Amino acid sequence: MNLKQSRQRIYNIGIIFAFVLAINGVSAFYFLRIDLTQEKRYTLSPVSKETLRALPDQVMVRVYLHGDLPLSFRKFAQNIRDQLNEFRVYGGSKLQYEFIDPYESGDERQIQATVEKLYKAGLQPTSVKMRDQKGGYSEKMIIPGAIVSYGNRDFSVNLLSNNPAFSGEENLNHSVQNLEYNLINAIRSVTQTRIEKIAFLEGHGEWDEYHTGDLMKALSNYFQIDRGQLRGNVESLQPYKCLIIAGPTQPFSEEDKFIIDQYIMQGGKVVWLLDAVNIDRDSFAQGNAYATIAQLNLDDMLFRYGVRLNPALVQDIQCALIPLATGATTGQSKFVPTPWPYFPLLSGAFDHPVSRNLNLIKTEFCSYLDTLQVAGIQHTVLLRTSKYSRIKNAPAFVRLSEVKQGFREEEFKDSYLPIAVLLEGKFPSVFQNRMLTALKITGHYSFKPHSVPNKMLVITDADIIRNQVKQTPRGILISPLGYDSYTSQTFGNKDFLLNAIQYLTDESQIIMLRSRNIELRLLDKSKIMEQSTRWKMFNTLTPLILVIMAGMLFQQWRKKKFAQ
Repeated sequence: MNLKQSRQRIYNIGIIFAFVLAINGVSAFYFLRIDLTQEKRYTLSPVSKETLRALPDQVMVRVYLHGDLPLSFRKFAQNIRDQLNEFRVYGGSKLQYEFIDPYESGDERQIQATVEKLYKAGLQPTSVKMRDQKGGYSEKMIIPGAIVSYGNRDFSVNLLSNNPAFSGEENLNHSVQNLEYNLINAIRSVTQTRIEKIAFLEGHGEWDEYHTGDLMKALSNYFQIDRGQLRGNVESLQPYKCLIIAGPTQPFSEEDKFIIDQYIMQGGKVVWLLDAVNIDRDSFAQGNAYATIAQLNLDDMLFRYGVRLNPALVQDIQCALIPLATGATTGQSKFVPTPWPYFPLLSGAFDHPVSRNLNLIKTEFCSYLDTLQVAGIQHTVLLRTSKYSRIKNAPAFVRLSEVKQGFREEEFKDSYLPIAVLLEGKFPSVFQNRMLTALKITGHYSFKPHSVPNKMLVITDADIIRNQVKQTPRGILISPLGYDSYTSQTFGNKDFLLNAIQYLTDESQIIMLRSRNIELRLLDKSKIMEQSTRWKMFNTLTPLILVIMAGMLFQQWRKKKFAQ
């Protein structure tokens, strides 16, 4: 009887052992996890699953975050790996990935060449502190980004959020939140077969292709970019998904307004970047400039759509710095960084995917908007000033000497002025109930008094889209959009505009993935300091006590068994 029981026991143990081996074998080839988190951080959205299931051929994701990394970035790299493994559940063998250490070769020249190559490809290196074996710290350049390849197409994606307004832990948390969006957006971009068109309007003094060059280059990863004038042809905008009106300085004719109006009525998206006030920047060489009201002949259109541009300059305590000459030393002027309230730094709406978790947005001589009640139109403020702002109505002088007087918070009594507003709904035509026979229009059209459900974005600063341009012996040098050459800081202008245009044009609404919120659950550092000894003792002694108790119980069980 005892022999049979022993055999049965060995048999049962063998079955359990074989079952565990089978589970391990299957898990080595298949990725599976159950999402028990409150915010479902490990659950893919339907649009991601659809994109991955529809991959036409193999997509390769090369992640350059590997090797000797700080603990926080090792965890981030593991988050990226987990996300890609989740992607492979739906993409199968068509989605491949590898993690690459740019420092693996150990050769300084080769490492430098690799980093420069990745930088030229669009990946942004970042410096981190590393603890060495002696307990000290050293700095290391890492590249928290990836290149997604499909056929002969590559798409570079920076995976680390680097907003100076947030702590390092918060930036990493935001980066984890945006992993699904950043990677799916890159995969969708390299595999898309149909390329939509976007037009930059010309003919009214808008910014040229150089001053909008960096955004145009970024948009070319998703769209075909064209520039041109309307020339009275009502059909000229029909091929385009979106129209960008970037900084006009001359009034619009009624014919051009009619063409844009009917383009909107048919579902065309428009991004308006308008200056309500003109200011001659060259006049600041003499210490002051005169701000005048811009005459664009667009007030009636925008009023009809639900917004009004106010002809005033906005000042804000939260502002950019400018170099101001304070005197001369050794025959040369001395420049010091000085806050300039006419260059407000705007905050984005945290609850909207276009603007959440972005760096501050830099503006120059911006105005502000009023939203108007129009039936069926929904307003969403995407960018606004800080709590401490004020307005100066045009016409008015702007003097550099104002900074010498100083700025006090109590003088800035206007809070959270709207600068960028998203409009959504069915827009009424500004030409409804108006005679159209006087318009000199070519092309075939059927007048529409109301639009289909549509969207547009109105921004009261044309400089948000303008990158710096420098003439060099090698030609024209275009700086990154949002880059401030004086402080060497890059603001969030490009990310904001890319997000906005994608929100307007993408029917699949991948941009909504940016709405995902993962709560950052940090440990209470004060409690850690107070209770560290207690928890160390608990973690050390508890396993020993459990082992001793288990041994005692087992011994008691043996005594009872053999006593019987």
